[in-house]
Amino acid sequence: MARARISDEDGWSAVSRVQADPDAGRQDLATAVRFTLQLLAERAEGNTVEVRVPPFAAVQCIEGPRHTRGTPPNVVEMDAATWLALAGGALTWQQAVETARVHASGLRADLSEQLPIAGFPSVLESPPESARLDQP
Repeated sequence: MARARISDEDGWSAVSRVQADPDAGRQDLATAVRFTLQLLAERAEGNTVEVRVPPFAAVQCIEGPRHTRGTPPNVVEMDAATWLALAGGALTWQQAVETARVHASGLRADLSEQLPIAGFPSVLESPPESARLDQP
C-alpha cells in the first residue's frame, strides 16, 4: 500500500525545522526527507531510477524503461543530510558524486537535471551525525 502524501504545510514545516536545527528530531528529519523525495517523484515522474535515502524512504522517478522486479538497473543512494543538501542546492550533483557522498549505479542514475528542487530553500551542508549512513 502506498504511503499517504505529506501535505505541503507539514513537509515545508519539517524542512524548516531541520534547516534551523541540523540536530532536529528524527521525526522531523524523516518527514523532510520523505517530503522532498515525494516532490522529486512528482516533478520527475517515471520508474527508471530508484532514489534511496535509508532508512527513511525510496522513490522511483524519471521517464524511461520501466523497472518492475528485482534490483533496479539505475539506483541512487545517499544519507539524509546529503539528500537535503542536494534538494536545497547547498550541494551540487557533481560535488556529491566527486566526494562519494552519493552512490549511483546505472546509465540513467543521474539527478543533475532534477536538482535542486524548485522552490526549496538551501539546506544542510554538513550532516548531523544521526543522518549519516555510516553510523550504526
